[in-house]
Amino acid sequence: MRAEKLFDVRGIAAIVTGAASGIGLACARVLAANGARVTLMDRDAECLQAAVTDLGSGDAEVRGAIVDVTDRAALNTAFDTAAKAYGRIDVVFANAGIGGGPGFLKLDGQRNPDTALEALSDERWGGNITSNLTSVFWTIQAAVRHMKPQGGGRIIVTTSIAALKTEAVVGTPYLAAKAGAAHLVRQAALELARYNILVNAIAPGPFLTNISGGRMHDAAVRRHHERVTPLKRMAEPEEIMGLALFLASPSASYITGAQMVIDGGATLGFAD
Repeated sequence: MRAEKLFDVRGIAAIVTGAASGIGLACARVLAANGARVTLMDRDAECLQAAVTDLGSGDAEVRGAIVDVTDRAALNTAFDTAAKAYGRIDVVFANAGIGGGPGFLKLDGQRNPDTALEALSDERWGGNITSNLTSVFWTIQAAVRHMKPQGGGRIIVTTSIAALKTEAVVGTPYLAAKAGAAHLVRQAALELARYNILVNAIAPGPFLTNISGGRMHDAAVRRHHERVTPLKRMAEPEEIMGLALFLASPSASYITGAQMVIDGGATLGFAD
């Protein structure tokens, strides 16, 4: 079996949320470059247009949809429109979300009273749950409504290694939301297997994206992640491409309910 057949996504209809930058854009890029028809969804109209123009500059078939995944009605409409444009929905990357912000420890190891458990606001808690968990649920629902009648599909959710381990320098609401999303993936995979809908998750570690207002590009934040990650560096968004293509392709036809970690060894613990 040749690689081009194992990873053949030519002609499939895909949706990627949070696709205007970072991990979402990388997922959309690798799908489009390999012949998939891709709808990029994002709430940032300017960045979305730039991404669509970039990806569509060659032979790739791409389109954009301005949508906030926390707006359920708008999300459903965007999915219906994408399905009408391409005739079906085969693969959905539920990638959109927000960052967790600082945790109860500062990067210098000192306690941060503003982010202590008892100081967390309802707005910060609710924002993380809505953007990183509820929106994933709504995205899965929107996908399933199209995938069941057509006889199957793939759903890939971006979770985080924060779903697997505690974090002192990442906000508590983010961890709870991502852990919930990870378990939702498993529950959905169990229920939807009968309908040939595969549901999996990608759990990234420290990637250089613009999440949390670009916090990951801050020099102190970068030094922290480089120090505690065994590979001693942060990942570029392009390093998600291989895993994204794999999960969308025929190679992953017997994988469901899995959460695949891509973190430079960060979940293994500290190394010299």
